[in-house]
Amino acid sequence: MGHHDYTLYFMPKNIHTIIIAIDGHSSCGKSTVAKDIAKKFDLTYIDTGAMYRAVTLFAMQKGLISDGQVNADDLQSQIGNIHVELRKNQSTKQIETFLNGTNVESEIRSLEISNHVSGVSALAFVRKRMVELQQEMGKAGGVVLDGRDIGTVVFPNAHLKIFMTAAPEIRAQRRFDEMQQKGEAVTLDEILENVILRDHLDSTRKESPLKQAEDALVLDNSHLSRQDQMDWILDQLKQNGWF
Repeated sequence: MGHHDYTLYFMPKNIHTIIIAIDGHSSCGKSTVAKDIAKKFDLTYIDTGAMYRAVTLFAMQKGLISDGQVNADDLQSQIGNIHVELRKNQSTKQIETFLNGTNVESEIRSLEISNHVSGVSALAFVRKRMVELQQEMGKAGGVVLDGRDIGTVVFPNAHLKIFMTAAPEIRAQRRFDEMQQKGEAVTLDEILENVILRDHLDSTRKESPLKQAEDALVLDNSHLSRQDQMDWILDQLKQNGWF
């Protein structure tokens, strides 16, 4: 083995080909972490939760959700008319969600959508369609995705898989603070109830339930700052030769 081979062996991998999968419970800060990593390495952030929220908004707009029940047959017959796009806002550099050409970024973040998104996400035909879109968007690499089934279903061969979690009370408090800042009239109890319900629905559904991939690294951020989490992830990337 000449010294040339030796240097080659230590060449860092090209981070712009990486696929990073971040899965975990609702409101544990997955998207914040995903955005931070994407920004640091100039990767594309794919907010899969926003995609399911957009489908939920579509169903609500079309009157396909009543008494908490989704009219699955009607939604299935219209799934072909649902076009979800994630576009980068050139001035803010934030990714925004578009439903059939309309910017719905703020509408999809309401508690009403949060209360129905698990039911819509549980539908096999909805997941199939969204997973196809996600795989298409991420196949060239250079992406960070967060969701419930990225490391298990969407990209089982992702280079780095992280499973994030935090205590329900802590997650509810974070979500509550966030919504209060936006001036939304919600109570902490309502949010906690939503967090616990979503954990249950996400973990017990038949289609791609929320579960930790065997090769995922667990990041419990109940008591970690944003910087702590970033440092932890940079550490993992460094250990694996990405930079």
